Amino acid sequence: MDYLAQEAGARVADGIAGKVIADMEWLADHPRGGQFEPLLDHLGMGHRRLVSGHYKIIYRMIEDVIFISDIFDSRQAPEKMAW
Repeated sequence: MDYLAQEAGARVADGIAGKVIADMEWLADHPRGGQFEPLLDHLGMGHRRLVSGHYKIIYRMIEDVIFISDIFDSRQAPEKMAW
């Protein structure tokens, strides 16, 4: 968010952060609402994604706990996400 604030301004960064946070809150109530992330399938950990604007919220579930592992700007090269 610091990078976005520098490049696009604090108001834009705050708007993006607000949208991502709202989507993460939705995810808490709908943990299976995201699609499986095929670019991370090779890890065999069941990573999912929820798209929030230009961003992918990358997460996985272990029992009833949601672990968010990355918030990825989908305008980047996908290889940067495929750990």
